[in-house]
Amino acid sequence: MKTPAASVRDYLSAVEREASALPADRRQELLADLAEHMEVTRAERPDATLGEILAGLGDPRTIAATALAEAGSRATGIPAADGAGGPARRGKVHPLVPLLMLTLSLPFVMVFSESPGPLFGFMFRVAGAVLLCTSVHWTAVRKTTGVLLAAVVPSVVIATWNLSSGGPTGDTPALLANLGMLALLIGTAAWLWRGRRV
Repeated sequence: MKTPAASVRDYLSAVEREASALPADRRQELLADLAEHMEVTRAERPDATLGEILAGLGDPRTIAATALAEAGSRATGIPAADGAGGPARRGKVHPLVPLLMLTLSLPFVMVFSESPGPLFGFMFRVAGAVLLCTSVHWTAVRKTTGVLLAAVVPSVVIATWNLSSGGPTGDTPALLANLGMLALLIGTAAWLWRGRRV
């Protein structure tokens, strides 16, 4: 019976063998990405078996073919379509950055309510939305939902409160409304974090 370490080693060796046409540095990056993905999946889903995790990664031939196609498109300048079986390409910005910018924009406005605090909070929200939209860590559906829930809805609600007298009045209702908005931002960020591509 194979040990888990031997199964992982065999799987990575198969990917390395199938991707032998890749440059050595790109091949090592691919193997490191796969190993990291396995570790993250083990941490997030401790009840999953190693076989399920490896099956979720896909066939080594498919992963290698996707990596080779991506490498070929980089050389020719033609963008590659995202392959479902291969690992996602690495982004230049860590996935936590847009989530923190979107989430911390509201507390920033609450703490620095005097000018220019609201302007900086709005700029944080816009920059976080742009980084989220240009990230490689989420699908288009998650990006759209994330921007709607973490940037558009809070901006519209806050603008409505500020431009009309329809917002909560008094310290307690305003605090509860802001805490509700913060809970929405934190919940959206947690949902995006859990659904990111590694």
